[in-house]
Amino acid sequence: MLKSKENRKYVSKTFRMCRRGLVYLYRMSVRKQITEVNGVYFITFTCARWLPLFEITNGYDAVYKWFDYLKEKNHYIVGYVIMPNHVHAIVAFSKTDQLINTIIGNGKRFMAYELVKRLKVMNKADILEQLSGWVNNTDRLKNKKHEVFEPSFDRKECYSLAFMKQKIDYIHHNPCKAHMPGIKFPEDYLHSSATYYFTGEQGIYPVITYMELQDIDLR
Repeated sequence: MLKSKENRKYVSKTFRMCRRGLVYLYRMSVRKQITEVNGVYFITFTCARWLPLFEITNGYDAVYKWFDYLKEKNHYIVGYVIMPNHVHAIVAFSKTDQLINTIIGNGKRFMAYELVKRLKVMNKADILEQLSGWVNNTDRLKNKKHEVFEPSFDRKECYSLAFMKQKIDYIHHNPCKAHMPGIKFPEDYLHSSATYYFTGEQGIYPVITYMELQDIDLR
């Protein structure tokens, strides 16, 4: 039996989540590339060098526009928080012909373009110069102008209700743990799904809860 984390690193396991007689099959893989065609993922991506670019540009709506795109493709936003310099989201991907990695990568490129456009309008030449200087030589040859986000993103497959609840709690308490001004409770933070989870009323962006998700077949 493989016990160490290192030995389990590239081992995939199959889990079942059952509710109301419906069975959902998810295959958890911790490889860098997400090869599954559907599944529920906890995703994190961060602004380059942790610059608070969402706050500087008031670019939170760029994330919401990406969420809109995901919904148009029959995916589901289960929870999120948009911090000044990073984003946490739990997304349920319905069966898709496009790699989930590609979907997330394209979303980051769309948001990066929007944030750069706003920085130019705001005449933030110093920040644009920083972002330009962080582009590596390989990407520069591909005509990349600015490094808006850290190149990689973190993702974990949500293979059980308990795991989803854990990640939702983590997401919603992010602003409180960061000691953001005026934030005493999770639902106090505007750019978060906490309002719906704690009060039952949708916040600035509508989501479905992880419990509601159990009635949806992602296959």
